[in-house]
Amino acid sequence: MAFLRDDNRGDRPAQSPDRDAALPSDVVKVRSLFISDVHLGTRGCQAERLIDFLHHHDADTVFLVGDIVDGWYLRSSWYWPGTHNAVVQALVDIARRGKRIVYVAGNHDEFVRDYVGSTFGSVEVVEHAIHRGVDGRAYLVVHGDHFDLVVRHARWLALLGDVGYRTALASNVWLNWIRSRFGLAYWSFSSWAKLRVKNAVNHIGRFEEVLSSEARRHAAQGVICGHIHHAAMHDEFGIRYINTGDWVESCTGVVEHHDGRFEIIRWVEARPQQMPGPSSVVPFARAVA
Repeated sequence: MAFLRDDNRGDRPAQSPDRDAALPSDVVKVRSLFISDVHLGTRGCQAERLIDFLHHHDADTVFLVGDIVDGWYLRSSWYWPGTHNAVVQALVDIARRGKRIVYVAGNHDEFVRDYVGSTFGSVEVVEHAIHRGVDGRAYLVVHGDHFDLVVRHARWLALLGDVGYRTALASNVWLNWIRSRFGLAYWSFSSWAKLRVKNAVNHIGRFEEVLSSEARRHAAQGVICGHIHHAAMHDEFGIRYINTGDWVESCTGVVEHHDGRFEIIRWVEARPQQMPGPSSVVPFARAVA
């Protein structure tokens, strides 16, 4: 049976003022922070950007929405540089400050599912969760792989596609090394190519629709997910759909401000960029009124 946790509770441990005082002076304090698809253990992981992002956001609750560690890749080829240790350390430091961390299992870190229902200090491991917004609205938080037909019914095809995807990601590394020599900003070739393939675009649309239906089944008014590496926020299916994106191609995360606004932030060259579209900053209650 899938483990479900409702995070509308008040038993978080007290925060350490000494540790909070050590945060950067330009840190943004937010209610919740959502990141997914970090893929630690792969060469495509943008670890340095993620570390900078975490250092500049202080959240009461951090949701790790699956695929934080890439067990698929590590089983075939070990890769774990110091920067990936630094990401883990940054998350440990967040937990030590008394912040709550909710780890939602994904498919690339499916080994985490062996610990669903467990709590390690202030870190909870879940299959999915219900997050309560400032206005009391419920958001289903789930990685999303269970609703991807390829992953669910043709794992061999998913693994084959993953090999091709890794090849595209490798091209990102070399291309952006060259771009950096000319002072050009980071640009994801794999993301650009993916969104120009008709089948991929159709897959994204279908994924969003299915996840919206699943949120409705849980009597939730929204869903927050990852998996497809495509950050988005809209109400197209009568449900607030939020996808956190990834830290391989787009370097995006989602924050929930203390006034209830959800925002997608793209962290490029250590500079935050608001994703286009009014839905990225409009509070849910106003967006559906």
